[in-house]
Amino acid sequence: MKFKPLKDRILVKYSEEPEKSAGGLYIPDSAKEKPQKGEVVAVGPGRITDDGKLQKMEIKKGDVVLFDKYSGSKINIDDIDFLIIREDDVLGIIE
Repeated sequence: MKFKPLKDRILVKYSEEPEKSAGGLYIPDSAKEKPQKGEVVAVGPGRITDDGKLQKMEIKKGDVVLFDKYSGSKINIDDIDFLIIREDDVLGIIE
């Protein structure tokens, strides 16, 4: 797969949700919540500021990030679900 985000956009691969609950019950797909955590697969070069300068991205490929629940655009590449979000939608990096 080759995909390069533009400007301040980030391509995130959803983290897998556990199939079982803590009590050992299986969770059906319809009951699973949309993940809010994922691994950064690709990043754009950054955003252009009002004075025309490039502001580089703080987030890099391989970071695990938390993002807003309803942010971004969901896409499917090679049967894998990804999310394209802006850097502003990222709440934080998990270290």
